Amino acid sequence: MPVIVVANPKGGVGKSTLSTNIAGHLAQLGHSVMLGDIDRQQSSKLWLQLRPASLAAIQPWEVDEQFLAKPPKGVTHVVLDTPAGLHGKQLDAVMKIADKVIIPLQASVFDIYPTREFIAKLHKGRRSDKVQLAVVGNRIKEHTKATEHLQEFLATLDVPVLTLLRDTQNYAHLAAHGLTLFDVAPTKVEKDLAQWAPLTAWLKG
Repeated sequence: MPVIVVANPKGGVGKSTLSTNIAGHLAQLGHSVMLGDIDRQQSSKLWLQLRPASLAAIQPWEVDEQFLAKPPKGVTHVVLDTPAGLHGKQLDAVMKIADKVIIPLQASVFDIYPTREFIAKLHKGRRSDKVQLAVVGNRIKEHTKATEHLQEFLATLDVPVLTLLRDTQNYAHLAAHGLTLFDVAPTKVEKDLAQWAPLTAWLKG
């Protein structure tokens, strides 16, 4: 049972958006999915409450931010949304259960440098080389200096960069109704699904 953690010490980088859409993707594939949220804002938990019962089911993982127990039996995939400022014992606890860690990153100098330090901590904290790390560029605006700087930074990392997700209102509009890209007609979100393809392929690996 893979545990997929979405983490970055910076706030506002899109952790909850990634977490909910990853959970939605896995649920659409027919997996038994649980979504946990140890962020005090509880954005992913709120999103679950908005999710229509008619859609592919995603169970809430009721987990304490200070104590991460193993998910119950019968679940095939777990997605964990984490808070800003993740560090110390809480980060250690997360890394003990993680199989894959996705690090969302925006094109901002205020996000780039803390993320480099965070990735170094993840390398030290992971329990084995089997824990996979990857970066996803988020809310990317094409043809901007900030994006150019981000791409230069990404080229220096020693972890794979899966994809760059564009800055679009699709995510916010869908989230307001408990939906993901994978719950609507593909033609409505065709460009976004194409950007997600490398990420969904990595999740299968």
